[in-house]
Amino acid sequence: MRARRGTVTAAAGVLSVLALAGLMQAGDSPRTATATRGGHGAVSTDLASEAGGARRPRSPGTAPSDDTAALKALFGDEIRRMPTEKQVVALTFNAAWNEAGVDSVLAELRRRKLPATFFLTGEFAEAHPAAARAMAAEHGIGNHSYSHPQFADISEQEQAREVQEADAAIRAATGATPLPFFRFPYSATTPQTIAAVNALGYADIEFTADTNGYLGPDGGMTVEKALDRALDAAVPGGILQMHVGNSGSGPVLDADALPQIIDAVEDRGYQIVDLRTLLDPAAQQSRRSTAGGGRHLSE
Repeated sequence: MRARRGTVTAAAGVLSVLALAGLMQAGDSPRTATATRGGHGAVSTDLASEAGGARRPRSPGTAPSDDTAALKALFGDEIRRMPTEKQVVALTFNAAWNEAGVDSVLAELRRRKLPATFFLTGEFAEAHPAAARAMAAEHGIGNHSYSHPQFADISEQEQAREVQEADAAIRAATGATPLPFFRFPYSATTPQTIAAVNALGYADIEFTADTNGYLGPDGGMTVEKALDRALDAAVPGGILQMHVGNSGSGPVLDADALPQIIDAVEDRGYQIVDLRTLLDPAAQQSRRSTAGGGRHLSE
């Protein structure tokens, strides 16, 4: 049995996210954003400029000033696509096992000047604080629970504890404020569990496609298969899920495949943008038109 950290109250812990102007991580300065409207959806200035080629990540943890209202607009459902009809894709990585691919992933993103969002478990943050800090220093950090359980199999009290203890572990390891984004273990969501994390101040951010690279060669995966699955996320507002480690030994296929994934996505005319554009109030205007699309769970 693992030793649990002291339970963090919602008011003092997770819900403090809602009270932070700009959802800034430690050391960040506020910035503003003006909405750019056009086409079927509306996206932030940052998303629009990135889609036009100026692909510079935001400072970690920053968001528009009206982000609290934008966050609440994400409540009530799972998010599997960003609400836009533009040809943009967001890269996300889960961190729940080892950190073998972290350096390679961060180096490739840095070389390309691309943003990504990393969803950490609390256990990962405690076991690999240096890797957690490195990710938080350059990119947004989300919550992936403390110990990666099936939420439907645990009580509401345990569900809250998983979210709160992950939040505390991530803050302790990174010195940063996590984004108000939660991703369920196994992407196993129900209306009840989504409502529970919403009540703690988190939007449920899932994915359009998963490479399944974490399975590794022992699980029948290859770089080529991971790349093929990744292209299922090449839809307007697609969210791609990858992993920075694997559940066993051997190569981290998502890290190895990342350069080819980026090239293939961009060859299809898509730009890679920051998932934090979801916190732009303007982006919520097209939420209803795309909320039902792209609900493609990984196999």
